[in-house]
Amino acid sequence: MDELVIGDLRLRAADGHEFDAASARPAGKARGGLVVIQEAFGVTPYIRDVCRRFAGLGYASVAPALYDRQERGFAGRPGDPESGPRAASLRRGLVWADVMADVNAAIDAVMPYGRVGIVGYCMGGSVAWLAALEGRVVAASGYYGRDVVDFLDRRPRCPTILHYGTQDHLIPVADAERVRAASTGAAIYVYEAGHGFDCAGRPSFVEDAAQLAQARTLGLFRTHIG
Repeated sequence: MDELVIGDLRLRAADGHEFDAASARPAGKARGGLVVIQEAFGVTPYIRDVCRRFAGLGYASVAPALYDRQERGFAGRPGDPESGPRAASLRRGLVWADVMADVNAAIDAVMPYGRVGIVGYCMGGSVAWLAALEGRVVAASGYYGRDVVDFLDRRPRCPTILHYGTQDHLIPVADAERVRAASTGAAIYVYEAGHGFDCAGRPSFVEDAAQLAQARTLGLFRTHIG
């Protein structure tokens, strides 16, 4: 599917909050819908590329700007001395209930395309886990989400996979093992890589790990979305 429709959307959460979202979808019939959850730096060019990647594989994809409740349009640059502290501050300011209200609006936006899955990176990996617990998506893939260990009191209500790196400076491998030991039913994969290993162009990128995690994620979505 080479022809894509790419653009930005304005979405509305149930509480009336309006926020932006990046979107990409196949020009023809989609296999289903996919919510792509941002990294700590916001809806960056990398996250927009992820939307296009999955749209090229047949999924109507939308990436909600989860910082818009605090600061509209923020998209930081990893390694930038000003972006880092601001991204950290915005991340600390997230309210999970508000986050999930925005995620649910994004789910609604792609539901007309069929079954809906979710994939998230960094803080988005944690959000993907929370969405799996709520059960409005049919499949979830979370990359290096450090908050997952704080939400092990419930089991995912859909097939879920989680990806971790052995060299992650933010998430000790022991956390991945805690998730595994909790017997949540999620599949836990650990790679010889650090935090952000999926993002090409960054020093943390590990091609072999990124390709394997992508293959596992795509297999999950092919099975449960279409």
